Amino acid sequence: MPFFPFYLDPTFILIIIGMIISGLASMYVQSTYRKYGEVNSKNGYTASDVCRKILDAAHLENVRLEGIRGNLTDHYNAQENVLRLSDTTRNSKSVAAIGVAAHEAGHALQDRDNYGPLRIRSALVPVTNFGQTAAFPILFLGFILGEGGTMLINIGILLFSLTLLFQLVTLPVEFNASNRAIQILETQGLLSREEIPQARKVLNAAALTYIAAAIASFLSLLRLILIFSGRSRD
Repeated sequence: MPFFPFYLDPTFILIIIGMIISGLASMYVQSTYRKYGEVNSKNGYTASDVCRKILDAAHLENVRLEGIRGNLTDHYNAQENVLRLSDTTRNSKSVAAIGVAAHEAGHALQDRDNYGPLRIRSALVPVTNFGQTAAFPILFLGFILGEGGTMLINIGILLFSLTLLFQLVTLPVEFNASNRAIQILETQGLLSREEIPQARKVLNAAALTYIAAAIASFLSLLRLILIFSGRSRD
């Protein structure tokens, strides 16, 4: 198989498939969020109110609650001990916003409980960032060196695979945070019985984006393997 660096080869169809899957997942989560973003909670709490109630009930009064610009940029930062809710989330009383806020509070509870996959994911962040930065330069150098660059090519592929590993570890972290969120919203009466399934649909839609990202990374990794294994046979 001839090698064309990173584009214009038959395996590029795998990248296109990954992009389509990711795009469809993103469209689905946006449409689901918009749908239930128009349904206000009967309890009248804002997402920020719910988040603070969950944190305080879990004895996490030390976790700061802050705002952040953007749409669905909500996240929990364990290093800074802060939970940030986006402009479209924190003051909203919608079922969708409350579900998202509760999900982020679920991450804070994972941190409190030393949840294993969360610790593994945190440990993988620096090595994954390094892998993403170094993989393609090393692969390119290995290609330039020809037969003498086989070891570099293998190292480059291994570094690239760290992204897929990170995303696979992310899946149980996100699913667990969503499960915690739904359970807390129900047991603490922060959403009504009718609203719980709606919040679950929002979080399930969000989970699809992580699955799609993992699939896209797998396809990209498969492409590299096919390209370089084909090159080694030439």
